[in-house]
Amino acid sequence: MLPKANINLTIKLYGVFRIDRFKEKHLKFPAGVCVDEVVDQLQLNRQLLGIILINDQHARMTSRLTDGDTLALLPLLEGG
Repeated sequence: MLPKANINLTIKLYGVFRIDRFKEKHLKFPAGVCVDEVVDQLQLNRQLLGIILINDQHARMTSRLTDGDTLALLPLLEGG
């Protein structure tokens, strides 16, 4: 059996997700990876996750990513 290929993703973090992490980074993940797996690997707090965008289109935690995608993860907004 052949090993699973890797895909290249651009990950963009916003708000509190940037604390002790990064603003934008190019990372490799296994082909067929879902948003929730990326969130888990980055150890982001799911309760704070507000908006998920793949290539500037709204997405879900179960959405699959493909090579070259840009995943943007935005926290819930707090107002005052």
